[in-house]
Amino acid sequence: MKTEQIHWTQKTGWHSKPTEEFRQKSQLVLVFGSRAALENKKAFGAITRFYPTASIAGCSTSGEILGTEVLDDSLTATAILFEHTSVQLAQTRIDSVEFSLQAGEILGQSLEPEGLTHILVFADGLRVNGTHLIEGLKNSLPEDVKITGGLAGDGELFKKTLVCGNGLPVSGQIVAIGLYSSRLNVGCGSLAGWVPFGADRLITKSKGNILYEMDGQPAIELYRSILKEESVELSAARFHFPLEIKSRNMNRGIVRTIVGIDEKDNSLIFAGDVPEGYRARLMKVNFDRLMDGATEAARGSIYNGFHSADLALLVSCVGRKIVLKQRTFQELEAIREVLGKATSLTGFYSYGEIAPFAGGQNCYLHNETMTITTFYEN
Repeated sequence: MKTEQIHWTQKTGWHSKPTEEFRQKSQLVLVFGSRAALENKKAFGAITRFYPTASIAGCSTSGEILGTEVLDDSLTATAILFEHTSVQLAQTRIDSVEFSLQAGEILGQSLEPEGLTHILVFADGLRVNGTHLIEGLKNSLPEDVKITGGLAGDGELFKKTLVCGNGLPVSGQIVAIGLYSSRLNVGCGSLAGWVPFGADRLITKSKGNILYEMDGQPAIELYRSILKEESVELSAARFHFPLEIKSRNMNRGIVRTIVGIDEKDNSLIFAGDVPEGYRARLMKVNFDRLMDGATEAARGSIYNGFHSADLALLVSCVGRKIVLKQRTFQELEAIREVLGKATSLTGFYSYGEIAPFAGGQNCYLHNETMTITTFYEN
């Protein structure tokens, strides 16, 4: 397995051009960029000309990851030349979040199950319910197939996201990339690193990603009373004070980010489902713990003791980027230190991360979490 990486900006154009080997033999190209960059038909069209034999898939972002750099308003392309792996791409489009479960089932049924090792999925970050998408995929796939990927971003605007699959990037699209091989090792790691605080509470009223009550009290009022002790206003705290939720049969919690506040019905809107009956705790930032989370995610992604990988796909949260600010490169450096210089790093900041916990089989939608998928052919 080999990779090469190129990137583009409006100011400088393409920083390098593909080699002839990758131009002729690449099977897959992962493309990530800002919405404006993806909508630049000349720049995006160049990728299809650069790699005419490859399946091209990716999405808009809230920041592009290339090596240990975090880029904005750029276009990155990672071309992959597999030696023992084949690729199948499936895609579908939806107009409403209510069809996310069906879309997942359609995608899963579109992929040939025989020999399927892993699925990468990229989905519209505003029209797709990631939890239901994952459920639909799992309903129609063999149990041993893991799923990783993420929901497309749009910087901090939350207005429009794009996904591409062998064509121009469009809204409402979901792309699933099936990888087929008996010699491809795929590792997964994910860890948030936020610090829980306050009482453990029960979600007593919710609908999908809308939280109405915890412990029978209005969610907004409860959140405000807790944050008052931190001297923080709710409107300014949504990325800095996420919610950890956990069901009875989960060993670890999932992080959820507030993306909206509805004063009329005293509800909070999260970037993922917050089911009734789950336990919930507020979380707050600790920069050292966030760095530790990135390091442990990298360690967890190393497949069955392999100490290197050919490629690592990093999908992290826009909220994490907002909180870390100039320190985002530090968590990338921490990941590089674990995986080594020989591993190509690509990825993006997202509106939701799709991955199992390290060493686990079940896939979840995460927020505010660094997720890493490593690939190694033997």
